[in-house]
Amino acid sequence: MKKPLALILATLLSTGAFAQEATCNAQATEKKLAGAAKTSFLKKCERLATEKCELAATEKKLAGAAKNSNVKKCTKDAVGG
Repeated sequence: MKKPLALILATLLSTGAFAQEATCNAQATEKKLAGAAKTSFLKKCERLATEKCELAATEKKLAGAAKNSNVKKCTKDAVGG
């Protein structure tokens, strides 16, 4: 009984690393940004998210299409649609 619970807990903790941070869009809404300020914030946030995702993919030793796909999905999740 303890093994399945530990496995589920480990899975949730490992996949939720980026999910704990608010998405770029949510942060912009929370800060009540609009117009040029929102556009600028979203561009910077997306750039930083892409950098984090690239680093994570490198740490996972991904390459080629697998790396590109992983970075694209990671960035999309971080930006928030």
